[in-house]
Amino acid sequence: MKKYLSFLFGISLLSFTGFSQASSDPIIAGKNIAVAETNTGKVRGYIHNGIFTYKGIPYAYSERFMPPAKPTEWKNERSSMSYGPVCPTDVTTTVFDEFEFPFHHDLGYSNEHCQTLNVWSQKINDGKKRPVMVWFHGGGFTAGSTVELPSYDGESLARKGDVVVVTVNHRLNILGFLDLSAYGEKYKASANAGLIDLVASLQWVKDNIAKFGGDPNNVTIFGQSGGGGKVTSLMNAPSAKGLFHKAIVQSGSYLTNFTDKSLSQKVAAALLDELQLQPAQVDSLQKISYERLNAAGKKAIRKVQDDLRAQGKTTAGFGLGWGPVLDGDFLPYQPSEAAAVELSKSIPLLVGTTKNEFTPFNPTNRGISMDTVNSRLKRMYGQQSTAYISAVKKAYPNTVKPSDYIDLDINFRQGAINQATAKAAAGTAPVYMYLFAWQSPVNDGIYKAMHCMELPFVFNNIDRCEEMTGGGKDAHALADKMSGAWINFAKTGNPNTSGLPTWPMFTAATGSTMIFDSQSRVANRPDAELLKIASARPGM
Repeated sequence: MKKYLSFLFGISLLSFTGFSQASSDPIIAGKNIAVAETNTGKVRGYIHNGIFTYKGIPYAYSERFMPPAKPTEWKNERSSMSYGPVCPTDVTTTVFDEFEFPFHHDLGYSNEHCQTLNVWSQKINDGKKRPVMVWFHGGGFTAGSTVELPSYDGESLARKGDVVVVTVNHRLNILGFLDLSAYGEKYKASANAGLIDLVASLQWVKDNIAKFGGDPNNVTIFGQSGGGGKVTSLMNAPSAKGLFHKAIVQSGSYLTNFTDKSLSQKVAAALLDELQLQPAQVDSLQKISYERLNAAGKKAIRKVQDDLRAQGKTTAGFGLGWGPVLDGDFLPYQPSEAAAVELSKSIPLLVGTTKNEFTPFNPTNRGISMDTVNSRLKRMYGQQSTAYISAVKKAYPNTVKPSDYIDLDINFRQGAINQATAKAAAGTAPVYMYLFAWQSPVNDGIYKAMHCMELPFVFNNIDRCEEMTGGGKDAHALADKMSGAWINFAKTGNPNTSGLPTWPMFTAATGSTMIFDSQSRVANRPDAELLKIASARPGM
C-alpha cells in the first residue's frame, strides 16, 4: 500500500509541479502527464527532454472578419500535443532549391480558425514566476506560422533560460486585414482583426500563463521581419498596453506608417466590385471560398495601387498590401505621433538587423570580380564609389570577397536605427541595438547573414537548423551568447550576458551597437559613413 501511494504521489507531482519521472526516454506522454488548467478547460501536453510542451491550444475563436472571442469551454482534457492549423495563404507550388535547403519550411495544415498558441516550460504549477517570451512569426502580415521554420521551436530556449516560451498563430492577409468598416458596425474591427488576435493571445497569457510556470507581469513580445512589424504595431495599440513589458524587433523596423483608412476602404470597395457584389451584399464575403476571396483581394489591391500611381501618389514601405490600418480605434495614431510614443515609452526595446538581409538572394552577386564590383558601384554612386568602398572596409574590417561590397543591407539597417533613435528620444526606457554579421559557411558561404539567419541563434536551435548554420562550434558558441542576451533582456530589460563585451544602451549620440560575429564587438555608429553615402544615392 505504501509503495502504491508513493507511485500516485509521483504521478501527481509529474502532472502538477513538473518533477521528472524516472525514465530514460526523451518523450513522456500519456494519461495524467503534463496536465495544466486554463480558463477554458484542462490541456494535456507532453514532456520532451524534461520540457513541458503544449501545442495548438485555442486562445480565441471568431468567424470570418469578426473580432476574436473567448473559445468555447471544454469539459474533458484537451489533447494539445501537435501544432494547430495555420492561417490559409497562397499555396506554394515551386521552391528555389538552394534557398529552400537552409529554411526547411513546414507549411502545416490550414484552417481559418487558426487562433492557437504553443507553450514550452521547465515546470508547471510550481508557483515560480518565470519570464515569458511571446513570439510573433514572420511572413509579413500575409503568410507564415509558428510551425513554418524549425528555429521557432521553443524547447531549447525554455531549457537554457528557465523562461516560458509562447508562439502564436493568428489571422493573416485578407482574413486579418480587410477593412469592411464602411459597411456597418458589425465589421468595425475587421481592418486589424489579425492584430487584435495577437492582443487576445496576450490576454490569454495574462489569464493562464501562471499555471504553466510563467509570470504574467513579466512578458516580452518578440518577432522577426513581419513579426517585428507586429511587435511595433502592438507598441502603438492602446488595448495591448499592460499586457507586455518589453519588446524585441528583429529585422522588422520597416513599419513606419499604418495604412490610412481611406485607402483600406478603397481596397474593400474594389473587392466588392471584383466579386460583383453590392454594399448591401457584404455579408456574402463571409461565405465564399477563401481561394476566391484571396484572388479577388489581390486584384483589388492592384487596382487601387494602379489608381494611386495614375494620380502620381505613392505608398510607404513595400507598397499597398495587407497590414495594419489606422482605423481610429485599435490603431488610433501613427507611430511617430506623440500619443503613440507615450503608449510605449516605458517599454524597453531591443532592435536590430542582419548584415545582409535579402541581398544574398540575388544570384548575380555570386563569384563577382572586383572589376565588376567597381564598375557597378560607379554606376550606383558615381564619384562616391571609392568612398563607399572605404566605408565598407571601415564598417566591416574583415571584408574580403568582392561580393561583400555590394550585398550589404542598407534599408533594414537604417530603419532599425530610425526606430531606435525615436524610442531613445522618449528617454524613459532603455534601448539596445544589434547587428548580426556572422556569415554562414554552408553551401560555399552563399547565405551569409541573410534574412532569418539570426533565428537559430536567438532560439539556441543550432542543432535543429544545421542546414542554415552548418552546426559547427562557432555557431554553437555564438548561439549560447546571443540566446543568453535575449533571455537576460526578457528577465531584466538588459541584455548584457557573460561571454559578450559590455553592451551599452543605444543613444542617438553614440549609436552603440552590438555586432554579433565569431568575435562579437561593440561599436558606436559602426556604419554611419556607409549609410550616409548610400542614402545620398539618387532614388534612395
